[in-house]
Amino acid sequence: MKARDVLRHPEYRQGMRDMGSVAPGLASWGMMTGVAMVKSGMSLTEALAMTFIVYAGSSQLAAIPLIAAGAPVLVIWATAFCVNLRFMVFSAHLRPYMIKLPRPVRLLMGYVTADLSYVMFTRRYPTPPTNDTQQLAQLAYLAGGCSACWMSWQVASLLGIALANVIPPSWGLSFAGILALVGVACSVVDTPLKRVSAIVAGSAAVAAFALPYKLNIVVAIAAAVALCMMLETTLKTREA
Repeated sequence: MKARDVLRHPEYRQGMRDMGSVAPGLASWGMMTGVAMVKSGMSLTEALAMTFIVYAGSSQLAAIPLIAAGAPVLVIWATAFCVNLRFMVFSAHLRPYMIKLPRPVRLLMGYVTADLSYVMFTRRYPTPPTNDTQQLAQLAYLAGGCSACWMSWQVASLLGIALANVIPPSWGLSFAGILALVGVACSVVDTPLKRVSAIVAGSAAVAAFALPYKLNIVVAIAAAVALCMMLETTLKTREA
């Protein structure tokens, strides 16, 4: 399986088109993150490195205030780790889809796969491939969606970094970024259990807002995960 076969496959273009429908929201979020990195005191080199290496909007937004406040490194790591725990679930789910691919391809897809590209891919392909033709089509679709997502985020983030010191605060980019994040979240909250987790996480974050170093984020994640695990176990027991 060669790179040109993936890029020329019709599913690659389909993946890009599907991701293009949410690109404006991702761009708004990415631009706000770029502005936030510079405003937090990061140098240009640090902001660029975080954009290209980390490439995880939620953990970036969670870590930036902690970095600006001079929080202990362990607190920053713990917060980013908790925010990114969902990628362990994504990885476990995608394993049957990717296990036969070469390791460099798996590593690359692991880096570029984000929340929405994962959601759109699993909606289009609810089951793993059973032959090489299906494998190529699925990889092409995922690569197309991830490419569009990565480009939207990086271009907007770089624009935010470049314009951070000239954009007036009255433009309210932070608010625009929050709205973009809410829009992205609402698009994936499509089951009762996910709605419960969103409500619980939001309520816990507000209730624990007074905690230092933005630890209310960690509390919110822990509360939502714990409750949903309990509910899922209860539902499975009843069904049995």
